Amino acid sequence: MRRIAIAVAASTLSLSLAGCGMLGATDEPGEATPTKGDDVTVGLLMPEETNTRYEQFDYPIIKAKVAELTNNKGKVEYANAAAKSSTQVTQMERMIEDKVDIILLDAVDSKSIADTVKKAKEAGIPVIAYDRLAQGPIDAYVSFDNELVGEVQGRTLVEALGSADLSDKVVMMNGSPTDPNSAQFKQGAMSELSGRVTIPASASFDTKDWSPVEAEANMTKAIAAIGASKISAVYSANDAMAGAIIKALKKAGVSDSEMPPITGQDAELSAVQRIVSGEQYMSVYKPYPQMAAAAAEMAIAKARGRDIQFESLTRDEVDSPTDKGIRANLVTVVALTKSNIKDTVIADGIYKVSDICTAEYKTPCQAIGLR
Repeated sequence: MRRIAIAVAASTLSLSLAGCGMLGATDEPGEATPTKGDDVTVGLLMPEETNTRYEQFDYPIIKAKVAELTNNKGKVEYANAAAKSSTQVTQMERMIEDKVDIILLDAVDSKSIADTVKKAKEAGIPVIAYDRLAQGPIDAYVSFDNELVGEVQGRTLVEALGSADLSDKVVMMNGSPTDPNSAQFKQGAMSELSGRVTIPASASFDTKDWSPVEAEANMTKAIAAIGASKISAVYSANDAMAGAIIKALKKAGVSDSEMPPITGQDAELSAVQRIVSGEQYMSVYKPYPQMAAAAAEMAIAKARGRDIQFESLTRDEVDSPTDKGIRANLVTVVALTKSNIKDTVIADGIYKVSDICTAEYKTPCQAIGLR
């Protein structure tokens, strides 16, 4: 169930969520007696290290929020699976053995982790799917509206092309087939691209483990099949792959000024700099502070048995292949282009101007008013 609208500006997203009735939810009379005090241990499982956001944003924000909500008595037990589903299963089983109070799970492989989610349930440990919708008896899901992410990418790409038509050949670089979000990103993007541009069969790829190395190799194949000069645009599901795609295009002789519009996702610092320089056309800014803080508050409320507070934080609903009507918190997203860098990642405190406008990017930064 998709109930989120595109945000026109993100600066307000960094404000206290209490103002919109989310993170400010409080315990109500008549709630169940708390099952835990401040000594809550949250298990946090992240999927991979290629995408810098997990280490730079999600983990530290969740850790800080858990500390804030528990008077610095709660803790986060953290593990990153480095894109290996078997490693994540082992990490989660260890957390179950350690008897953590609740698990936030960002699955490497949403299907293969289902049995371990069931083990956690049998051990009385709630599991909240974070960022990616895992299969199995999860208690809730917090993420961005993934289909909307794809829609934003596809719509912005069409706008970049101007008078887009079927003569425009677009390379489609999708994410990992084991990540359920990838299919949703693609579905959203295709709702904007289908019938408007041509995506040759030789230029559509699923990228194992979101690997930039594989993305670069696939882009090289697309260039060989279509010809670099005949590629009108590239749909890249995330920023790490966008960087690899640009590398392949440069190796094929495409200059910065000739670079076709290329999408991305995650607003990584290197991607924001590429947007400033004109190498990458856009990214999708996903307000990690909002999602990570919401996940932490959901986890603490659930672990404490604060049912009314938990329900107030999970007002959306989603289905997985194994379970229906899963309580969810779906956060909105923003198309990030040159025109709104100041109003999004800078206004929200994700980056400072000095982070983006290093010596290499000083001139293009000045050209768009970043000083």
